[in-house]
Amino acid sequence: MCGIVGYVGPREAQPILLEGLRRLEYRGYDSAGAAIAQDGVLHVRKTVGKLARLAESLQADPLRGHTGIGHTRWATHGSPTETNAHPHQDTNGHISVVHNGIIENYVFLRAELQAEGAVFRSETDTEVLPHLLRRYYTGDLLAAVRQALEQIEGSYAFAALAAEHPEQIVFARKGSPLVLGLGQQENFLASDTNALLPFTRRVIYLEDGHHGLLTADTCQIYDAGGTPVAAAPSEVQQSAAAAEKDGHAHFMLKEIHQQPEVLRHLLLSYAPEHGLAQTHTAGTSIQFPGLGVLEQRLTEIHRIVIVACGTAWHAGLVAKYLLEPWARLPVSVELASEFRYAEPCLDARTLVIAVSQSGETADTLEAVRIARKFLAPVLGVVNVPASSIARAADGLIYLHAGPEIGVASTKAYTAQVTALTLLALHLAQRRGTLPQELMAERLEALRQVPGQMQEILQWSPKLDALAGLPAYKNASHAMFLGRGCNYPSALEGALKLKEISYIHAEGYAAGEMKHGPIALVTEELPVFCIAVQGSVYAKTLSNIQEIRARNGRVLALATEGDTQIAASCHDVFYLPPCPEPFSPLLAALPLQLLAYYIALELGRDVDQPRNLAKSVTVE
Repeated sequence: MCGIVGYVGPREAQPILLEGLRRLEYRGYDSAGAAIAQDGVLHVRKTVGKLARLAESLQADPLRGHTGIGHTRWATHGSPTETNAHPHQDTNGHISVVHNGIIENYVFLRAELQAEGAVFRSETDTEVLPHLLRRYYTGDLLAAVRQALEQIEGSYAFAALAAEHPEQIVFARKGSPLVLGLGQQENFLASDTNALLPFTRRVIYLEDGHHGLLTADTCQIYDAGGTPVAAAPSEVQQSAAAAEKDGHAHFMLKEIHQQPEVLRHLLLSYAPEHGLAQTHTAGTSIQFPGLGVLEQRLTEIHRIVIVACGTAWHAGLVAKYLLEPWARLPVSVELASEFRYAEPCLDARTLVIAVSQSGETADTLEAVRIARKFLAPVLGVVNVPASSIARAADGLIYLHAGPEIGVASTKAYTAQVTALTLLALHLAQRRGTLPQELMAERLEALRQVPGQMQEILQWSPKLDALAGLPAYKNASHAMFLGRGCNYPSALEGALKLKEISYIHAEGYAAGEMKHGPIALVTEELPVFCIAVQGSVYAKTLSNIQEIRARNGRVLALATEGDTQIAASCHDVFYLPPCPEPFSPLLAALPLQLLAYYIALELGRDVDQPRNLAKSVTVE
């Protein structure tokens, strides 16, 4: 959500800012801008819409200078307009600021500053920042930042330039991520490391309360009390090429096709082949090195609370269906945005699992902070090992999925489900709630899933053809049904369709259909049913019959060899046979591909759907 890039050094800043912002496009935005210092003047350029418009403007009339800040904005306060785009400036244009987050007391500050003579031009909360810096500026911009931070409430990551100091960038972070990049006689900052990879791999992840100053040769960091911080740089392992499309039409399609390899990597990392099948020693088949101190506490846990948002919440729901019967622990799955305002019942024997692709989701991070107040142990399940949630948690399961650029999550979802499945088996093993033979069988079945995913991907042309049928691509609404561990699959399938095609879709537990949703069934409503073989197959087939009796159109995901279901459905897509607990991993792929191909049929922007941000770092 929003993106910040900054550069100070000997090179021209403009191309570096543009390349950095290009690598942050996946975060979601509706306008872009840059400010570059030269000869005691701050030159600012802003445009609405895609970054390409800003690039065209800058190529036609470049901004020269060696220090600059850039931004892509996702509108919160004020509509997407050029005036509301960042950077924002003080009244005289001598200070420029780019900002992610929300200044919660901006109304009060704005009124106060206006009374002092400040001229506001935008509707944004951010614009109070340059005016506050101007209020306190007496020649030392860092000192002005410290005084301004005492006045503002809310979350922020911001960077600022002053015309009088064209060789400096000041910065501050609280609640929104910000990372520094260290180069040779040049330095950078950005919202995340993707923007920095073309230029440096040496980075410093800022903590809440950190603020400081960058020049080409120095990097000064201070904590909230003003004490200097000696932060050791980290080396980023990810390659810049990982954030490219590799010949695929879209990042989303690339990431759908990466899922078999992502799962193989996860299994190799946490459940290598020489595990349980060749040993009877508990704890040796599945190992999570990142659990740290949590490993010894797993047998003391009496309850699990999973906190997550969006797709990650759906992964948590799948995990509940596995953790409870296997590890014999009660599990609740909470939307982090609701959990943070509840009065949770937590204690030192409640394991809180925070699931987030980015590790920066604001609501999930706040849920982690709440858990810490109750002394509950926290396990982070994230795809960015140095993220805020990873650093705040007591233990970590790293997803090894590589950067996910498409806004609609695909490979991160199946990686989360796989990681949580392995955790369920690990807990069962530690607690002695599953026989060793059954553990070995399930682990072996899970190892077959990547190959089965590969089979499904080979049949993607059939899904492309189904997506082109008028009954699906021209629908105004859609319903997704599933039972048991595939109820979350229905929720996730509906989310994918509405995210990228803009077709209204809802997912339901199939057994709840007669409690209301069946009223929506007509011949114009496509119903996507997950009806794989398993304990609830007969019940799901009965639900399909009820839909067909009301002329609803049904597309079912079924298991290869099912000879009954075709007679009850208009269309069927068959999945390879697998144990029911692992079927959500296979069902995810055709649901993702159907959403993708329908969105293409409708001419949607698949990778950057309207109004959505990849990482929701503010409430």
